[in-house]
Amino acid sequence: MWEQIQQGNQASIWTVCGGEPTAGDISPFARSLHKRWNFDQNAPAQRRLEDLRSCQSLGAGQRYFPLPDCIYRRDPQTHEYIYTSEAALNGSLQPGDKQVIAWLREELRMALPSEAVLVCPLALGNHVDHQLTHSASEGLEQLAWYYADFPYVTQDSTQLDQLIRDGWQSRVFAISMDGLEAWMNSISAHASQISTFWPDESAMRQAIYDYWHLSDGIRMWRKHAG
Repeated sequence: MWEQIQQGNQASIWTVCGGEPTAGDISPFARSLHKRWNFDQNAPAQRRLEDLRSCQSLGAGQRYFPLPDCIYRRDPQTHEYIYTSEAALNGSLQPGDKQVIAWLREELRMALPSEAVLVCPLALGNHVDHQLTHSASEGLEQLAWYYADFPYVTQDSTQLDQLIRDGWQSRVFAISMDGLEAWMNSISAHASQISTFWPDESAMRQAIYDYWHLSDGIRMWRKHAG
């Protein structure tokens, strides 16, 4: 994204699950994550602030859709929280979320400029928010590329292997050393999320470097046109 902006293109990061939770208490699981992140009850707003700093460091625009993060979502019928453990975050989409896909696809369709080029997650690692975004993006005319969800892509290559068997095409987009530094800095802006994947920022930067070094860039994917 930084490289695209340096070439004079406009770019924007859209956070699909960046909304406020419904009024009321949050689940014990969500409270445990807030504690790990060192956030109070206003965690969604604080995470949006981190995201804003990240986007600004890249020179990118930003947009936040009203759907809350999965840890806050409730079943529309029972009003029970539907993702209440680490395992659930990387499990199957719950029925209540499946009903959201069509709504979200229409929200994206109305918001996307006709000339936009859309890049969305492959949903490697099966994080439910990534699954939701992936499913909602399917069928949109502007959808051009899928990115491999990092760092999940480094933990299990099985899903990428299946894409290759299914005939998907990939392309490496080059990233300069300056672009690599911008990438690292944009992730470091999400300070609360570092501990989810790495022991510290130094380990994060090493992981990004190792992934970049595989191809001197980032590999993205698309379905075979034929």
